[in-house]
Amino acid sequence: MSNSISLRGSTRAITEFFEYSINSILYQRGVYPQEDFTTVRKYGLTLLKTHDEELKAYIRRILTQVHRWLLGGKCNKLVLCIVDKDEGDKVEEWAFDVKQLHDSDDQQSVPHGVADSTETQNQIRALIRQITASVTFLPELTKEGNYTFNVLAYTDANAKVPLEWSDSDNKPINNSETVQFKTFSTTDHVVGAQVSYRF
Repeated sequence: MSNSISLRGSTRAITEFFEYSINSILYQRGVYPQEDFTTVRKYGLTLLKTHDEELKAYIRRILTQVHRWLLGGKCNKLVLCIVDKDEGDKVEEWAFDVKQLHDSDDQQSVPHGVADSTETQNQIRALIRQITASVTFLPELTKEGNYTFNVLAYTDANAKVPLEWSDSDNKPINNSETVQFKTFSTTDHVVGAQVSYRF
């Protein structure tokens, strides 16, 4: 039996990674109070997940749609923006690029079956560790409780977009610095991450 991850499994692994990353970022950056989170074990790490029902439902709704797009090869980027509620300015942008390794036109573009589930888990663990450690260099978000977030998905022009996903103009952050993180790969996708922040 092969230990490689099928497209469905690959998509599930990416969606799950997004869920833990979003929770981790919202916790680390103090967008929601610490008491809204509880510790869980995942990828051999102790991570944080919200137990706020409203936030949980919102994240689940986003990721259900993103999962559908990924499965259809329609989503190539997910972006979490942290926004100053007073000024409406974006202060941080966490971007996750998703590259599908092969499509119907180009089966030979990359080696097939490059990652098994154990290796993928190790790569995800390393990436989540980087995201968690990033608080050591990111500027402190000083106005406690005064930030919100939104999630943008970059999809193909022909992707079906539900009404609640409105078109959004993703303006760049002025005077920003960008830090690139590690990537992880499955048999079907490569996921990269970076954070841009107001310097």
